[in-house]
Amino acid sequence: MREIVFDTETTGLNPKTGDRLVEIGCVELFNRCETGRTFHAWFNPDRDMPPEAEAVHGLSARFLSDKPRFHEGAAELLAFIGDAPLIAHNASFDFGFLNAELEQCGHPMVCLTRMIDTLAIARTRHPGAKHSLDALCSRYGIDRSYRIKHGALLDAQLLAQLYVELLGGRQIGLMLPTDESSFLSAPVAATVVTPMTRHAPRSFSASPEELARHAAFVEKLVDPLWSADDDRVRSVG
Repeated sequence: MREIVFDTETTGLNPKTGDRLVEIGCVELFNRCETGRTFHAWFNPDRDMPPEAEAVHGLSARFLSDKPRFHEGAAELLAFIGDAPLIAHNASFDFGFLNAELEQCGHPMVCLTRMIDTLAIARTRHPGAKHSLDALCSRYGIDRSYRIKHGALLDAQLLAQLYVELLGGRQIGLMLPTDESSFLSAPVAATVVTPMTRHAPRSFSASPEELARHAAFVEKLVDPLWSADDDRVRSVG
């Protein structure tokens, strides 16, 4: 199964009030493994960059001034994501900006049924814990030491690792299909376990030879306790 993990950087929090998408990074997964194929682009938002947004991702209006507009890269982006499910952290935010940009340049919006939100998955798996990308990477031992500022492609690569861990790590591939059709339709690679060979029950009863050796040993015992008369048994007891 093909999936796309993606992240965006923006000028602010709300596309309805004029904020724009300025960076997108996508990572391709197949059967929950990275294929090495990625998509990354910066976009000129044709507006200023608020200082608080620049402090998060480090993208200035000057840096973005010579980058293409979103409508110039939209076709390439859509070709890359295809019809795959789209995975993001706090996905409604990223989908909101992506669809606002697509609508603005006349492209069909991405259906929300394709959305997979790792934030919602994390809240279900770890209620009451911190659910930021940094906190979850720390929880699962994902190296984020090179993450100085937010970056769409870097964050998408971290999220791809986190997504697999949230679904059970690489053990998600251990499946026991009941028939050939379920094996072929399984979303991840299946590991088929060979049935164990059953052996006949073992007997643990003493053999006649063992019983005879035991009886001979008992005959050699001098004054065993169990042969004493009732008074001796009572006195010992």
